[in-house]
Amino acid sequence: AYLGAIVGRVANRTGGGRLVIDDRTYQLSQNEGQTHLHGGQRGLSGRLWDMEGDGAGNAVRFSYRSPDGEEGYPGNVVFTVTVSLKGACVTYDMAATTDRPTPVNLAQHNYYNLMGGGEVWSHRLTCIADRRTPVDGRGLPTGEILPVAGSRYDFRDLTALGAMDPGREGADINLVFPEARNPADPVAQLAAPNGLRLRLWSDQPGAQLYTAQHLTARPGGWTDKSLWPFHGICIEPQAPPDAVNQPGFPSILIDPDRPYRQHLSVEITEVPSCAG
Repeated sequence: AYLGAIVGRVANRTGGGRLVIDDRTYQLSQNEGQTHLHGGQRGLSGRLWDMEGDGAGNAVRFSYRSPDGEEGYPGNVVFTVTVSLKGACVTYDMAATTDRPTPVNLAQHNYYNLMGGGEVWSHRLTCIADRRTPVDGRGLPTGEILPVAGSRYDFRDLTALGAMDPGREGADINLVFPEARNPADPVAQLAAPNGLRLRLWSDQPGAQLYTAQHLTARPGGWTDKSLWPFHGICIEPQAPPDAVNQPGFPSILIDPDRPYRQHLSVEITEVPSCAG
């Protein structure tokens, strides 16, 4: 279920596992039917990374060299992810360099539950996204970019997840942020009844919203709790899914002169009570 992982080379879904670069077609591995998901059979989340601590910076630097042809991708790519802690804020600085054109779209796949367990329907979410990319029955984008207004994905005002999804269908949708936005403002905030608040900052064009409806009962949660459907919410900043096959989406191709960068910060704090 990619719990807490960095996923890639290309996060999310790539239709047919196919991409074309400079008129050459590449076939990627297929691990969700005929779809390529989160980097394939053994993407970055299934690799051993080198790790270097930075005590002075309260950080850890992870690095991985992905060889040409891994999971079908062209090019040798060097990935680095620096995770640092300052106060209540964890920051992920992600980077990638390559020796030839290749797609990269990383995502941090944390599952959040501010109550420490149980279903997340009582969590309230606000997100600046004003558009969405609807999907077909395979979870692949149709190519449309539609407003969130009038849909159950409109979280521009603080809204309980349960109120927005009374039928408990679950969400697995890419939300698109406004192009003109203040980078100092969080792109999403999550609030729980116990007074905990999560704020998330990102420089990506959008985020995948996923309410973990596909989780199956398994151990591994905090304090050894078992995880069940809807026991977490993922807010995964990234570029749109299947961008390599959707001409209307931003390009995710990098090359030796255009490296990849992503900056993500997550802060979890307790909101002071007015009653105190």
